[in-house]
Amino acid sequence: MSFAQPLLLTLALAAPILLGAYLWQLRRRRRRTVRFSNVALVRVAAGGRRSWRRHVPIALVLASLAVLGMASARPQVRTDVPVSGTTILIALDVSGSMCATDVVPNRLTAAQEAVRDFVEEQPPEAKLGLVVFSGFAEVAVAPSTNRDDLLSAINGVTTGRGTTIGAAILTAIDAIAELDPDVPPSDPVQISGDVDQGGAPPLTPPTPTPTDRTDRASGDPSVRTAPVPEIIVLLTDGANTRGVTPAQAADQAAKRGVRVYPIGFGTTNPTTLACSREQYGGFEPRQNFGFGPPGGGGGVTRNFLVVDEPALREVAEMTGGEYFSATDAAGLSTVLADLPKHVTTQQQDVDLSAGFAFLAALLLAAGLVVSIRWSTLT
Repeated sequence: MSFAQPLLLTLALAAPILLGAYLWQLRRRRRRTVRFSNVALVRVAAGGRRSWRRHVPIALVLASLAVLGMASARPQVRTDVPVSGTTILIALDVSGSMCATDVVPNRLTAAQEAVRDFVEEQPPEAKLGLVVFSGFAEVAVAPSTNRDDLLSAINGVTTGRGTTIGAAILTAIDAIAELDPDVPPSDPVQISGDVDQGGAPPLTPPTPTPTDRTDRASGDPSVRTAPVPEIIVLLTDGANTRGVTPAQAADQAAKRGVRVYPIGFGTTNPTTLACSREQYGGFEPRQNFGFGPPGGGGGVTRNFLVVDEPALREVAEMTGGEYFSATDAAGLSTVLADLPKHVTTQQQDVDLSAGFAFLAALLLAAGLVVSIRWSTLT
């Protein structure tokens, strides 16, 4: 247990000070007591009254003052509490690899169906948004409780060239920042060069931007902050091919308390690519759309049709989220159905001041009742 206002704990010292004064007064009264030669006569006159009873009311009052002093310091305990009105940003990979048919009928169709079911099962008060990414990332639907626009956007996604996982996370952070004033927008990252499908380009360190949201305990901006209610669910089937790396984006999310839950989708043996004309955006792409080493050579061995699990696990670990894997449509539906169990609670400081104040009131009332009742009986 901790205290938000520890200096106010000094108010609780009133109880031991008054207790000392009370004991001093008792001792002083004993010195002034008239001495009787016949002690038995005094005992008979007292009527057999128990001497300790007269101390109970003052003990209860002093205990009430001590508890009230602790309440003024705002005691807090850190625990898992339910999150109401959670905001979920769904970052959906729409790169050309999502046309792979190792998941029937293809990865994109299976993902659309699973995400639609996930959206429809969320409570009405939850805010949901959609970020789509391929060669670039954009907010398709800003977080809101409107399900119609979101479902329409999911049904209408089209594929593109490239996979920008890092940019998707930063775009989702910016969408969250529009809603939550405690979450600053993403910091700019300077990128030197750009490589398409051949691996991540050389990157310079992120440009430092001052932010007022640092870890409350340490004050160190490099330490992950306490989580905010908003989360990012990242669904991808490949590896980052350009732009900001997932680790760089995850670092920014961690500094803002935004948890990322990556879902790696697809098998390790992707087959042919086959999407509908609508999923291709109304045109038929050239063969092997968007894949293979750039220029047909270069010695690149990374298979961008397969999930980069190490990178996604690192994102989850850095941000306090959790990584999930799904190799087929049923597995993806199960992962999304179970996801609320992992994100509907979060660590928060629960204020116990009201409970302590209520206990102090009970002790004070008990002291008054005991004092009145025992004085009446005697």
